[in-house]
Amino acid sequence: MLRAAGVGLGDEVVVPAFGNVEVTEAVITAGALPVFSDIDPLTYCLDVSGVEAAITPRTAAVVVVHRFGRPADVGRLTEVGQRRGLLMLQHGESEAPYDEIAQRRQRAAYLDLKLRGVRTPDDGDGHTYQQYVVRVPGNGRPDRDAFARALRARGVDCRVPVKAPIHRMPAFRRCVSLPETELAVDETLALPVDASLTKRDMQRIVSACNSLGGLLQPAF
Repeated sequence: MLRAAGVGLGDEVVVPAFGNVEVTEAVITAGALPVFSDIDPLTYCLDVSGVEAAITPRTAAVVVVHRFGRPADVGRLTEVGQRRGLLMLQHGESEAPYDEIAQRRQRAAYLDLKLRGVRTPDDGDGHTYQQYVVRVPGNGRPDRDAFARALRARGVDCRVPVKAPIHRMPAFRRCVSLPETELAVDETLALPVDASLTKRDMQRIVSACNSLGGLLQPAF
């Protein structure tokens, strides 16, 4: 898509540094330079003000990535693109059947109501909960990684959704400050909300999280 639009050598493309390394690789493959921009801490998608700050006379495009089933603010980002004369591309996630999305939303609502000591995700319009991502504050004990290990020991299949920000990886390293991206990498943890989970499974997740979450500072 970048090549078809004429994006190439000498051009810059604004991309997120929070996950989806394949987007960065695609920009490089097209011959352009990826420019990393920070994320919104609620949606984990590109922050509009951050995108505007990253734009230079060489910017040709912005790649908007939807994250964890939570859509990016496409309307405001598109407005920025139109005003600055930029190509706006979207990188989406695979669609799930409606009944599966409905069941994930039901399980997510249960976790929203029951979880303590972790910061539950912003539901937002159109959230399909491809992943149910909470924040585990790093200023308590245990921290996110210890919290995850303890959950797994209790039979909860959790995982760290983004293990490293792209701008800190050796192949793509940039000297740029992206505080929300780096904080999200350190604090986020994906809990299961699969349609196959039973009520007992959900109760076990809540019980395990809350027994550990009490050791953390309250979520804000």
